[in-house]
Amino acid sequence: MITEKRKQTIKLIVSVAILVLLFIFVAIMMIKYEVEGETNMPYKLSKIVVIGTVEGLETETDTDKKWDFDIYQNNDVYFYIDKNENNSSDELIKSVKISNIQITSAPQKGIIKTYMPNSSAGRLYSYDEEFLVNDKLEYRGGAESSSTNLEIGSQGGVALIRFSNADIGNYASDKDKEIVHNNTLLKKIEATNEEIKFSISCDFTIETTNAKYQTTISLNLPTGNLDEEENCYLEKTDMSDIIFKRE
Repeated sequence: MITEKRKQTIKLIVSVAILVLLFIFVAIMMIKYEVEGETNMPYKLSKIVVIGTVEGLETETDTDKKWDFDIYQNNDVYFYIDKNENNSSDELIKSVKISNIQITSAPQKGIIKTYMPNSSAGRLYSYDEEFLVNDKLEYRGGAESSSTNLEIGSQGGVALIRFSNADIGNYASDKDKEIVHNNTLLKKIEATNEEIKFSISCDFTIETTNAKYQTTISLNLPTGNLDEEENCYLEKTDMSDIIFKRE
């Protein structure tokens, strides 16, 4: 015969066991979320493309040289955001933000500057100070992507930004018949890939009509070896290392 006291003890043990199992389940789910993040967002970062180039910018000072350039190494980053076909939500993109930009490893030569696309006709990027990104770069949701208007399609599109290693050096000469804007400019000023490489990190936020999703993205730039390559190109489609979490 089970006494009333023993019944109460059994009930207590069962209750404690259930609570322990519940805590374990919650802990597992929390750990899983920390590792995997959001697995079924309405929109996904499907691709990152980085185009690395070298450019000579004519100096504004008077010179008697035929060629007089300040050398820049530019890294144009394109973030492609697509609708998740496995998510039936009718949410729209309100904005995409690139913020908290940090230079995690500075180059031996040059100064890192971040630029937004040029809002006027002509070149995609301009080196005017008004196009420097100081705090964050935000693309608002629109009918379609427009870099000059800082808009991204409300149902997917592209956001872009430039990380430029400016003032690596100056090249002035009368000898060259022509100048080619690629890694040959680095060789002319004896700057190596090792000396100009740097690393950045930034927060990347996709805000929809219902939620915000944020991750941190790190890039080692330039993505290729400009000692050997005229320019460099990277297309990243494996996003397993980029974990979005709901804000």
